[in-house]
Amino acid sequence: MNRTGKVMGTVALTTVLALSAAACGGTGSDSSDKAVELRMTVWTSDKAQLALFDSIAAAYRADHPEVAKITFESLPFADYNTTLTTQIAGGNAPDLAWMGDLSRDLIASDALLGLTDTFQATPGWNYDDLLDSVTAEYSRDGTLYAYPFSNSPYALYVNTDLLAEAGQEIDPATLTWDQVAAAGADVHADTGKAGFVIRDFDYTAWNTLATVWTGWGASAWSADGKTCTFDSPEMERAFTFLHDAAFTTQAMPGPGTTADFFAGDAAFTVAQVSRASLLTGDFDFDLHPLPAGPEGSYSVLGQAGMGVLASSKHPEQAADFLAYLTNPENAAQLAQYFPPPRASLLTGDKLAANNQVLDAAQLQDAVVDQLPGAVTLPNHTRPAEIAQKGKTALDAMWRPDADIPAVLGSVCAALDPILAK
Repeated sequence: MNRTGKVMGTVALTTVLALSAAACGGTGSDSSDKAVELRMTVWTSDKAQLALFDSIAAAYRADHPEVAKITFESLPFADYNTTLTTQIAGGNAPDLAWMGDLSRDLIASDALLGLTDTFQATPGWNYDDLLDSVTAEYSRDGTLYAYPFSNSPYALYVNTDLLAEAGQEIDPATLTWDQVAAAGADVHADTGKAGFVIRDFDYTAWNTLATVWTGWGASAWSADGKTCTFDSPEMERAFTFLHDAAFTTQAMPGPGTTADFFAGDAAFTVAQVSRASLLTGDFDFDLHPLPAGPEGSYSVLGQAGMGVLASSKHPEQAADFLAYLTNPENAAQLAQYFPPPRASLLTGDKLAANNQVLDAAQLQDAVVDQLPGAVTLPNHTRPAEIAQKGKTALDAMWRPDADIPAVLGSVCAALDPILAK
């Protein structure tokens, strides 16, 4: 499952900004006779996923007797960024780590080992198999710093039982956000259940709204990341749509109201394809790509990567193991849980072979066909500060009488000083 990292505290963020010094303190490959032990931090606690990682590690160690132990350390997702940065700053960095929105800071502070040369030099690894659209987030100046092991597009889940109860029908071939909002408002009026829900938003995690505003041609900041664009006409139109849905038509639950699609409480939800594992079979559902916005069709991607810490005591062995963990054969095994970055594995049939919930047609439509042109959720250096400043400014949006242009202007007033740094 792909997830972005949670907001980390100010102290942890400060340590990240100093990571270049920590990275320079790496001791390099251990040339002593002591057996190598590797540790990778992860945020999954899923027993099946951890068992798969352990089995791949055991196979690697069978051919690499110099590596005595490979440990996958599960950290709580909510505290993952804070714990990882604290470990790095305290001289207890893992050799390898999963990363979500922390990636930009880690790359910018030279805390990650470049992987391109290792991958390209590994026989049979097939570097050209990686999609450019999924490697961009983890690359700098032509070098890949983390393998994007999980690439899960956001999609529209539909509770077809609720739609039928409210006498609503949708045509996925021509589906737009206006149609979703209209159907959602009718479902709410007729059944009391929610219309559409942006999962994980909860009026706090505003970056998830990129799954909507991208359809209006809006973005959080300029392509170079230096200028806030929340005050653009495109963003104003997108937030007008969201505000109307929350306060006028009630197509979307308002602040303080929760509705879990996967518990049957909403007609629609926007969530990553990997969240299909939450479906329990209690209602009939459909899965479609995101609805079109005024600017047409689009796709938004959530990602997670695996990288090697430059401060690892065994960077060469860690990179070699990562190359093994992510080679075509093992990437195919990981694909049963994490949508892969390899073009050779991205067909609906191949993904469906290990998927217990979604069929080949759904996976082809909602995953494979969406990846080539997908954009990622907004990500930047100093993610915690940006997330908090943006939330504080946007809090004024979630009132019935909000001055939408003024609120969006206040977001840029809060973010521009940070982006300029």
